[in-house]
Amino acid sequence: QEQLVESGGGLVQAGESLRLSCAASESTFRLNGMGWYRQAPGKQREFVASISRSGNIKSADSVKGRFTISRDNAKRTVYLQMDVLRPEDTAAYYCYAEYWTGAAISVFWGQGTQVTVSS
Repeated sequence: QEQLVESGGGLVQAGESLRLSCAASESTFRLNGMGWYRQAPGKQREFVASISRSGNIKSADSVKGRFTISRDNAKRTVYLQMDVLRPEDTAAYYCYAEYWTGAAISVFWGQGTQVTVSS
């Protein structure tokens, strides 16, 4: 069972920055896309950003220009640099990783890290 360990959440004021990290465990399977979703209280989980193994990036309109996703393939780690944070960014942030097993893609999730932005 592949594991993802997240870190970097916390409490900040509006306008400040945070950097989330998510490290994937070693695996016999090929690690492909990685990314982040978030879920605010009472709301559905929503897509934040993703990055392919080759570096192709997608991000939600709500975070474009403020959040930057990157990855270090050697460290099997994905990062989310969050700048100019807003109170509406408050949520639990979950990273995910897609593994190619040779026959199918399996998706694993981190445990979530809380980001709270005060006004």
